[in-house]
Amino acid sequence: MLTVLLVDDDAEFTEVACTIIEFLGHEVLTAGTLEEARDWLKKETFDHVLLDFMLPDGSGAHLFNELDALPKRPRVTLITGHPSVKSVIKGLCGPTVDYLVKPIQREEIEAVLSQKKKSKEPEEAKIEKHFDLLIGESPVMKDLYKLIARVSKTSANVMLLGESGVGKEVVAAAIHRASESEGPYIATNCGAFSKELIGSELFGHEKGAFTGAVGRKEGVFEQAEGGTLFLDEITEMPIDMQPNLLRVLENKVVLRVGGTKSIPVNCRVVSATNRTMEEIAQSKVLREDIYFRLAVFPITIPPLRERKEDIPLLAKTFIAEFNKDNGSIYRWEDSQLETLQAYDWPGNVRELRHFVHRAAIMSDPEKSEIELPKTIESPFAQKQSTTPALQAGRTIEDVEKELIYATLEKVNGNKTTAAEMLGISTKTLYNRLHAYGDLSKDE
Repeated sequence: MLTVLLVDDDAEFTEVACTIIEFLGHEVLTAGTLEEARDWLKKETFDHVLLDFMLPDGSGAHLFNELDALPKRPRVTLITGHPSVKSVIKGLCGPTVDYLVKPIQREEIEAVLSQKKKSKEPEEAKIEKHFDLLIGESPVMKDLYKLIARVSKTSANVMLLGESGVGKEVVAAAIHRASESEGPYIATNCGAFSKELIGSELFGHEKGAFTGAVGRKEGVFEQAEGGTLFLDEITEMPIDMQPNLLRVLENKVVLRVGGTKSIPVNCRVVSATNRTMEEIAQSKVLREDIYFRLAVFPITIPPLRERKEDIPLLAKTFIAEFNKDNGSIYRWEDSQLETLQAYDWPGNVRELRHFVHRAAIMSDPEKSEIELPKTIESPFAQKQSTTPALQAGRTIEDVEKELIYATLEKVNGNKTTAAEMLGISTKTLYNRLHAYGDLSKDE
């Protein structure tokens, strides 16, 4: 038998929960505020505290430090009536704390008090995450794992190539994790900064180096000392900034903007682009000497259509994540997984994740059945398939320009949505529009 303290200001819920807890054979005491809970904790010893996250006199999380100071710290399960708050609670209190989302069933209370895992967790546990990050058992993914394992044992710079949405940043993080380096993993997007600010982002600046530089700032090369620096959208870096990057790669030192002292740096650089090697060479968006410094070990990440056998694993993982964050119990039918597997997913893993979450949101929260939308194909995919931009004989720049304008038209000029659909940053989209000289596209 356990002694349980239930801290909740909802009288109706408290009455029902107490009945369930006593039916399960445990002793339960109640409190409606933090102050009442503190009074009980001074007088009694508890095995388990069921704690409402939002109480009349403050957040239940305020009790955590006080529980740590007790001679016997009880187990804690946080309660909330708002599923969206669950991710916030997780960030505040960590992964070891259990969570219940109202309305709560008897089985859920029994599970947390007996410390039994929910039945949906073993199914998720069967899906292996390679390097704790990557999912997939297809031959092309096994080849990718082999490349990651081999390059991680060296200090070689890596360039990741692949379509938008294939998971380049996840692969970069996997390389870092496999390397077991003591330094941090730092990520930045080269397309997210203007020409004036990218030097400060990469190399840092001294106080007073430019207007707004109110203090000294370390660049990402310094921040990643002894670890891994991920440079996403490397081909979006302004061409006249690339010689500065080359000097860092060659000499292993940075010079902060406005500074006079060279600072030694030592980190592996993993860069990424959604362009192919042929596109990089033909469009001249990246200097040849920079390319060979960054692509000591190039890795091409396969698109989802080339590893369709992994789609069920990914779909199960994404729905399990949604269930965990929202307190739902959705499960796939085999026929639904077959439907997902038959589609080509031009937006790759990112598109699949968004589709799964959208389907879950549309489904009845009181049931486990997932309601698939009438069509899987996104408006972006439809536009791609019908636009004349893919006709032979056109330049890459013309194709890119037409695709951007077609996407903007589809989303009624919403640049944030358009950038997400295109797989680029909003800053990169604005830079493109300014380059075209079409300021009328600005909001």
